[in-house]
Amino acid sequence: MSRPLNLLLVLWLGLLCTCCSSPEADGVREGAWRSLFDGQTLDGWEGDPIYWRVANGIMTGEVTPETLLNRNSFLIWRGGTPADFELTVDYRISARGNSGINYRSEPVEGLENALRGYQADMDGAQHYSGMNYEERGRTTIAARGEGVRLPPLPTGNDSLAPHIVSNQWAPRRITASLGDPGELRQSIRDEDWNTYRLDVRGNHLRHYINGVLMSEVTDEDTAHRKSRGLLGVQVHVGPPMKVEYRNWRLREF
Repeated sequence: MSRPLNLLLVLWLGLLCTCCSSPEADGVREGAWRSLFDGQTLDGWEGDPIYWRVANGIMTGEVTPETLLNRNSFLIWRGGTPADFELTVDYRISARGNSGINYRSEPVEGLENALRGYQADMDGAQHYSGMNYEERGRTTIAARGEGVRLPPLPTGNDSLAPHIVSNQWAPRRITASLGDPGELRQSIRDEDWNTYRLDVRGNHLRHYINGVLMSEVTDEDTAHRKSRGLLGVQVHVGPPMKVEYRNWRLREF
């Protein structure tokens, strides 16, 4: 084969391989926004229909006096396991409600509709809204208004080692103030629609509500952090409550 033809063949094969391995080959263009909820059904989501339904075009989670929980129950998106992404969603929560958006999470063995992982918290009393809480893990990672570094596990010779023996992880370190928690709370509307935005890239996790940065985490704990995982939303143990979601949009990087 002549050299020009050989070169053309190599270029053609390279282009073919690139096309086959690109995000477009899976029907999703990298960095493109896509909707996770059709507004009519819970197609693509998995959860207990006792607690989750679609009402008036809105994803609705509700606990009634007759359906009180003995543990948190999740509605889980089964369309993928995002790693680096940006997510926006509108939510509305009742005055006594408690919920959250889990991400980079994993199922809990032996428990149905349960997740373990990072959570963008929200509640009707606005005690926790905006914080980063790790469900079934390191618990409070960053409260509202905190920039936090999660250090790696120390070695056996480190002075923190006794703490690690009993608690399995190193203490979080507050590295920055993002504002007064009470003042940040003023940007969150009670029993009305708010917009949550998650910006999750590498080990840098940022939670925004209505465009205001509420918490920021740099997770350097390689033994416990997760680089990708499931998305889900929660109805919480406690009094009767209602949480609603709409306009789910995700883009992956």
